Amino acid sequence: MENNALTTNRLVLGHVMVCQGCCCGNVENGKPAVPVDWLKKEWRRRGLLKRIHLTISGCLGPCDLPNVVTISNEQETIWLGGITKINQYQALIDWASSSKDAGELLPLPKEFRQHTLDPFFRTNSCSGLTLA
Repeated sequence: MENNALTTNRLVLGHVMVCQGCCCGNVENGKPAVPVDWLKKEWRRRGLLKRIHLTISGCLGPCDLPNVVTISNEQETIWLGGITKINQYQALIDWASSSKDAGELLPLPKEFRQHTLDPFFRTNSCSGLTLA
């Protein structure tokens, strides 16, 4: 059987996606700003780009919670909502920097516990997402 899996030379410890879509960061609609320029500058300054990828994305959903962030590695994705204060973004950068230095994704700081969310229905099905 032929293996057609793609490979990349840019393997990372994890991937942080910050929503700046229709609702997140939309200050015109009364939502808290996402400090995109500052985040990108700090991520670059700390040399995180090649170890923990940062993406500023369009809508991630769920749109009823402001400023959604996802953090992924090969095992899971953690969803956070309500990341609205600069000190939360600072804690995220500090965590990413410590994770880079450790060579693995460390547990998130405890202040993010109250911001975790699960945006998926739970069914009784045992099937997972697979390729046909």
